[in-house]
Amino acid sequence: MRALERVRSEDGAESPFAAFDLPGTPGTDEFWSAAAPAYVPSGDGGWAALFLWRGSPAVIEFESWSDPVRLLRWRDTDCWYAEVPMPARLRVTYQFRADDASYADPFNPVGAGGDRSIAATPDAPPQPHWPAVDAADVLPLPRARIRWTSERLGGRRTVRVHPAGGGGPVVLLLDGDDWLYLHPAVSAFDAAVAAGDMPPVTLVFVPSKDRAAEFGCRPELWEAIRDELLPLVADSGVPADLDRLVVAGQSLGGLSAVYAATEFPELVSRVACQSGSFWWTPEAADLPDPLGGPVGGAIAARLRERPAPAGLRIAFDLGEHETRMRPHCELVESLTERSGATVRTSRSASGHDRAGWRQALLRDVAWALA
Repeated sequence: MRALERVRSEDGAESPFAAFDLPGTPGTDEFWSAAAPAYVPSGDGGWAALFLWRGSPAVIEFESWSDPVRLLRWRDTDCWYAEVPMPARLRVTYQFRADDASYADPFNPVGAGGDRSIAATPDAPPQPHWPAVDAADVLPLPRARIRWTSERLGGRRTVRVHPAGGGGPVVLLLDGDDWLYLHPAVSAFDAAVAAGDMPPVTLVFVPSKDRAAEFGCRPELWEAIRDELLPLVADSGVPADLDRLVVAGQSLGGLSAVYAATEFPELVSRVACQSGSFWWTPEAADLPDPLGGPVGGAIAARLRERPAPAGLRIAFDLGEHETRMRPHCELVESLTERSGATVRTSRSASGHDRAGWRQALLRDVAWALA
């Protein structure tokens, strides 16, 4: 709370909110009408971010970036607040926990699903094509859907299919429900195609039932996609070029995408991977510290034994603030490039968070198809 205390002591401001230029007395209608996440430079190259909540005690929970932060009450008002130190270049998903429930920030117009919001420091790079979606908005869903009953994986899944720009090469979006219901991928890909930043593509939103089981380095998922799902896509009536296919995955999904490229090269030769979980080994989940095992995990071990298949084109992205993921990802990036694959590497202004990976998703899918 150093920045707020400095304002109070040096300029005699009535409230700790003066540094953030919020008008009116805290708790009044004038104050609440202007309430929003606000940022001031912290003096160390980062930012002090102000978050506000009205009513009951609350805690802010950030996705894969920071410990929870408890809000403070301002005097005897209904105003609760927290000043959170943030590094330069950060985009992060967060939510409020109050009364045993989760809520989006009512003062932030940028949401991610019904109970989450997205904060971005002023120096975070823009994300063109991704519309600001309020937490109350209902995202558009593709009209085409496939009922996939998988013998290999078990159970039924609903797979949505969207021909952005009229359709083209297939883009398999792993964790597809997140890109349907939390982040407006349909709108973003449509906008990118319309702007000429991407060729027309056919998006296939692949939902997961058990990420840990399906996204490990096991063949069942990719056998099921090859033998069961893609024939259904071909018969769906949606234009789709199955001969040019890109797999886009994040975290464990990124691990699975790279695994598919190494073990199913006839199926997957183009990959957009964000923050792949390259710490993964079959034993890692049972360790007290899953990221503390062999650097690069099972994928690095595989690439040391034999090089990546010829013709692989893969884009790697990692959050700038993912310090513990970095050694694992950097080793896999290096081994993949050394084996002769065409590789692109980049870093997003985020932690381990889809809010930060969104622009890399569009850019890297377009690059994979170039």
